[in-house]
Amino acid sequence: MLWSQMVSAQDKRPSVDSIINIPSAYYSKIENKYEGLEDRVTKQTEKYLQRLFNREKRLQRKLAKIDSTGAKQLFANSEKQYAQMMDKIKSTSSKVSGNSGAYIPMLDSVKTSLAFLGQNSSLLSQSKEVQEKLKGSLSKVDQLQGKLQQSEQVKAFIQQRKQQIKESLSKYTNLPKGITNEFDGYKKEAYYYQAQMKEYKEALNDPGKMIEKGLTLLNKLPAFTQFMKQHSELASLFRLPDNYGTPQSLAGLQTRAQVQQQIQNQLASGGPNAQQYLQQNLQAAQSQLNTLKNKINNLGGSGSSGDMDLPNFKPNNQRTKTFWQRLEYGTNIQTAKNNFFPTTTDLGLSVGYKITDKSTIGVGASYKMGWGQDIKHIAITHQGMGLRSYLDIKLKGSFFASGGFEYNYQPMNADSLSSTSGMHWNEISSWQQSGLIGISKIVSIKSKFFKKTKLQLMWDFLSYQQVPRTQPVKFRVGYNF
Repeated sequence: MLWSQMVSAQDKRPSVDSIINIPSAYYSKIENKYEGLEDRVTKQTEKYLQRLFNREKRLQRKLAKIDSTGAKQLFANSEKQYAQMMDKIKSTSSKVSGNSGAYIPMLDSVKTSLAFLGQNSSLLSQSKEVQEKLKGSLSKVDQLQGKLQQSEQVKAFIQQRKQQIKESLSKYTNLPKGITNEFDGYKKEAYYYQAQMKEYKEALNDPGKMIEKGLTLLNKLPAFTQFMKQHSELASLFRLPDNYGTPQSLAGLQTRAQVQQQIQNQLASGGPNAQQYLQQNLQAAQSQLNTLKNKINNLGGSGSSGDMDLPNFKPNNQRTKTFWQRLEYGTNIQTAKNNFFPTTTDLGLSVGYKITDKSTIGVGASYKMGWGQDIKHIAITHQGMGLRSYLDIKLKGSFFASGGFEYNYQPMNADSLSSTSGMHWNEISSWQQSGLIGISKIVSIKSKFFKKTKLQLMWDFLSYQQVPRTQPVKFRVGYNF
């Protein structure tokens, strides 16, 4: 008698719930992103340290004119201290001790995911290239964390120096304006450095599509979620128990229903107006909290637009952005009509650079297209081109004061020459200058590409000098994206 049974071989891989295939681009994106941020943290810290040191040197020279001994004492070790900070931020050590200031959720998730994959190498391709990419990515994350920790030390050093200088200057009465202005400049540079580091940390919470995809795949594994609960930075901060998330971890805690029942019992014992009295107290408490929050913001608290030592200081938020982030692209249309029929249309493209939050300067180009004489004689023709420059300054709300200078090229043809037969040839030019001033209105729209609609009413004050004379009033509709 024969007896047979099919059996399956045991999987040699560890039991991590399921097998996933993390794309190799996941490691490349992490390595490139974190390496780029580390480089920017290093360069910006060096730049601001150098600026602050230069401020101190100028402050020392000005203070020495009224008190050479006091200036020498205050700035005795300044150069040495800044040099030490410079050397520390330039070091390539990836040693991480403690936290890097504010908790960054995405940085914690990325680092923990790499640690999980390192301990469960069977989830990865066994190729040497993938293993090296994993090690390289984890190394870049550690190095960036180290730089962020160093930036926190730099911020503490700057705060200490600012306080020392402030205390020393407070001993003098009637300080020259040059000294107070120099110290105000020092405090502004210190503010911008903190804002720059804050922006870099916020950029870490934007993972990108590939990193987000990798984390989504990992989050499908219960083994990874358990690993996060035990080994992430968040777990170390709150010391979560091993049975976190299980019914056993809730033993002895009050349920929501029990808490609500206890609140109802307390309100019932307080009389018929107890609930109304409680709501009034809560509203009063909320009002006081909002008042305190506004005071903190006005004094330069977290998220405010000022500095506690500079209550009238309004920072330029564009200073912490990269060159490409400060660019603004747009297009606009301008039409000239003849008896309600459009004879020409100017199509313009522009690129602007935001100098401050309220001012933008830019350049552009335009193409002039003709539509014919009237509705019975439609003909699309080439009518010229133009070069543009412009400046927008915010007035109030969504209104801007706009100005610009343009060169418009319009080739001469037989029709245009016959219409100017009474003029001298040296008065006629294919290139015409336009000087524009006017008002712009920004209308916000919800669109993926065209975020803002820009309406412009402009006066060309050079149109009266042009031969032949052009239209003095121009109305343009534009879109910024």
